[in-house]
Formats: sequence, C-alpha cells, structure tokens
Amino acid sequence: MRIRNDGTVSRLLKDVPLPRMFRAAQSFDGTHLERDQIRQAIFDEIETSGMGERIRPGMRIAITAGSRGIRNVDEITRSVAACVRAHGAEPFIVPAMGSHGGATAQGQKELLAGYGITEEAMGCPILSSMETVLLGHSELGKPVYMDKNAWESDGVILSCRLKPHNAFRGPVESGPCKMMTVGLGKQKGAEQVHSDGMDIISRNIPTMAKVTLGTGKILFAIPCLENAYDQTLRFEAIPAENIIRRESELLKVAFAHMPSILVKEGDVLIVDRIGKNFSGTGVDPNITGTFSTPYASGGVQVQRTCFLNLTEESHGNSLGIGLASCITRRIFDRIDADAMYTNCITSTVIRSAMVPCVMSTDREAIQFCLRTCNRIDLNRARVIRIQNSLHIGQIMLSEAYFEDVKAGRYPGLSALDAPEDLTFNDEGTLTTPWLPQEKERIV
Repeated sequence: MRIRNDGTVSRLLKDVPLPRMFRAAQSFDGTHLERDQIRQAIFDEIETSGMGERIRPGMRIAITAGSRGIRNVDEITRSVAACVRAHGAEPFIVPAMGSHGGATAQGQKELLAGYGITEEAMGCPILSSMETVLLGHSELGKPVYMDKNAWESDGVILSCRLKPHNAFRGPVESGPCKMMTVGLGKQKGAEQVHSDGMDIISRNIPTMAKVTLGTGKILFAIPCLENAYDQTLRFEAIPAENIIRRESELLKVAFAHMPSILVKEGDVLIVDRIGKNFSGTGVDPNITGTFSTPYASGGVQVQRTCFLNLTEESHGNSLGIGLASCITRRIFDRIDADAMYTNCITSTVIRSAMVPCVMSTDREAIQFCLRTCNRIDLNRARVIRIQNSLHIGQIMLSEAYFEDVKAGRYPGLSALDAPEDLTFNDEGTLTTPWLPQEKERIV
C-alpha cells in the first residue's frame, strides 16, 4: 500500500485549519492504594476473608496472570505468590490470556515479562503452555477447557482485574469468570466462549464458569478494582462458590468508578497511543465510544477518531485500528497481522482489525478527520485529545470548549492553561507536550 505525503490527499488537506488547544484536568474520586500498601492489603484480605485457610502446606498453587496492563500488576502478582509461600505452599504463575501473545506459549510469557512478571521478579516459576484439558460441557453445550498446568496443580487462585467489558453487557463481564473461561481456557477456550457471537457471550461466560467451578480446582478469586485514574482501588477475596454472584455485584462498583471524558461530545477525538496494555481492543470503547459490536454503548460521542501511535508493549498486535476513522502510517507499518488476526479468529469480531484510512503524518490524520466531518464550523471545531484510553485524568480540548470550561459548565473539569497552537516537527509528528507550561490552573 503506497501512502504518499506529496499527492492529492496532502494537497486537499494542506489548508485545513487546526484549532488551538488547551490542557484540562478531569477530577474523579482519587481513593486508592499506594504501591507499597498493596502487599499488606492482599495479605489482610486473604486472611480476614478466611481464604488463607484454603492454602495448605505443600500444595502447588497456580496463580493467574493476564495480558492487560493493570496498574501494579507485577506487585499484585508477587504479593499473591508471597502469601501462598507464607502458608507453606508452592506458587507458580500461569499466563491466563486466551489467544493473546500470538496464541503461543513463548509469546504469552513475553507479554508477562513486559509487565515485569518474570520468574526472577516473582520468586516462583512461570509455566506457560497452550495445552489444555477438557473439563466438560456447559448447559448451553459449549466445551470448557483449562490450562493443563493449572489443572495439574492442587488449586488455582484467580488474580485479575474486574471491570466493564468493551464489547458486551451482561451480569458478569471482565473479571474472574472471564479469567476462568477465556484466560485459563487458552486459545481453545477463548474460541468457544466467543463462538456464538458477542450477543451470546454474556450467557456463555457464566454457564461455562459454572463447569470450571464445579471441578473444585478453583480455590478463590482476588480481583482488583481500579479508580478512574487507573489506580488500584481495592481487592476482594471471593470464595469459589460465591464468585458468580459476587462478581455481578462488584461489576456495579466498577461501573461507578469508571472514568469518562467529561465534555461528553465533540467533533474529533485524537488518541495519541493505542495498545493491548490499555485495552483488549487497543482503546477502551467505554471511554472513546468506538465499539466493535452493537451489544455495548457509551463513551464520548464524536464524528471522527484518529489514532496516532501503537505501544511497544503490543508487539505489533494493532487490534483496535478498525475502530478509528483513520490511523497514521506509523501504526500501519507496525502491524503484525498474524498476532492481530489470531485475536479475530478466536473472538469472531473482525471490525476492530479492519484497516481504516491511513494518513502519512499525525498532522494529516487530524486534518483528515476535521475535513471529513459534516456540518461543523472548522474555525470552531470541537477537538478532544487524550494520551490513551486508560489515563484520562488530563486531556486537551480545543478553544471551542474554553469559555464553558472556565465558566464551570462541566463539573469536574478545569483548565490548566490557555489555548495555544498545536506543534509538529518537520515530519508532521505531533509534538505538543502534555505537561502544562503554567503550574497554576486558570480559574
């Protein structure tokens, strides 16, 4: 695919005006645990809940670790392993990430290493394999699988994050039940969970989780919840027999702490970076409004969205590009189709892997989105810029929002500086820094 920066497209976009933009802070409930409080919080939760009694001396305990870039995930995993050792048992870590990491044992181990989860750092083995054991069939007829290493353990502890899913709504979404069926199910299990479509997955996950729980192999879950700033909020140890019910209750708590872009709507959304470490689809549609299926909704409402770069942690898996109106050549050149399409084959959701319009530079990607919007005043365009969909405590907004923000018409939103022109280098890469030039907020 030839992507030019000196052709007709560049000529048509050359004079599209770019709005001046200002930095703004979004205020949410900031209650959280500091990193140095995590180990004690996990130990206390496991002990006060009585779950420590389920870890007996000499047991080999499998601890799950997923593919998401969860805040403090290395410290969380290390702390769970330390608690297991404190009870005289032997922990080991199992990558529980379905088909991620290219659906290979080495790829999944490398993903964990990217998050600081290594055997040396954790003080215990990491047993990565794509081999599974068939546990049985759900009441809907779906085969249920479990990672062979986890199955051969004396018990499994589900360590994960609990939060809303990005493509469906149901009584349980992303949490312990999904970790059991998709994560521990490896590629086979993930494929079965998704095989009926995203409108049925909300039934497949809990019914398949019942099969896993029925084996008695799961000891308990200890999911973390996060606040709107992607900080660790709390942990809760849930006995295996209560996981489905309690996860449903905690999902409501997770929704209550989910962040949002407070202006609610605009013309163009700019996302600096996408990646698997931010969301399973590169960006969290609950924030960006770019859903890959019709079975979930929410997020900011805009006409066009552009993605500018892909994280190194994604290892070329550019899943999510199809949710943009356009991407840059920088992202296009880094696409690892094998890694990305493996996800599509497993999930049966293909929209998020479809290649959108590709622009040669950041500048042209933004101009393309503005130029193709309908019924807007280009001189008063409402543009929103975020660093990624996981960290939106600070955003940038175009000048069209400035007076309303100063007037307090968006509760929780405050201007950090005055509007200024966006800056780009000679290659057309956006260089406007995220740190405000002024330390005092504008009031």
